Amino acid sequence: MGSNPIPRINRKPRSKILQNTTIMDVKVIKSEKRRRTISAKRINGEILLYVSNSLSSEKIEKYIEWAKKRFEAEDRKKNLTEGDANKNLENTAKELNREYFNNELKWSKIEYSTEQNSKMFGNCHTRDKIIRVSDRLLKMPKFVHDYVVVHELAHLKVPAHNEQFWNFVYKYSMTERARGYLMAVAMSD
Repeated sequence: MGSNPIPRINRKPRSKILQNTTIMDVKVIKSEKRRRTISAKRINGEILLYVSNSLSSEKIEKYIEWAKKRFEAEDRKKNLTEGDANKNLENTAKELNREYFNNELKWSKIEYSTEQNSKMFGNCHTRDKIIRVSDRLLKMPKFVHDYVVVHELAHLKVPAHNEQFWNFVYKYSMTERARGYLMAVAMSD
């Protein structure tokens, strides 16, 4: 038998990821008492993952990934609220509104979200006039970012993905290229 691939409390944590400049360690703590629940908390940059003693190695590895993603999303959300990203997004939306919609559109809120699924890059709640775009767009080229904003702004004019909607979206000259880029990203996730 080889060594146990799951870190124990008395060993150094094996799983590490970079988050900005800090390293997040994951320490798995197995418990006889814990039967059905799994929990994770972070203390001083280290993730403590509490699991049942009977959980398989494969499942524990999945929960390690889940915990990492959860805390990464929390960090991204915190960085978005502390930074100027949402202000920049608002300014971008105003510029695109002026350029492609004759400054006709009004929205109550436009913000980045860390909670978009891997194949969704934005959404528009037309009734409330709230637009959310994925924070993953911050790492993508500007033409892709702007396309998603134009797409969501167009929903304020036309909620459905019909011909009239696409006529608004295709005023943005990089639409086809951006759509291809996003399809490739979604397929790789």
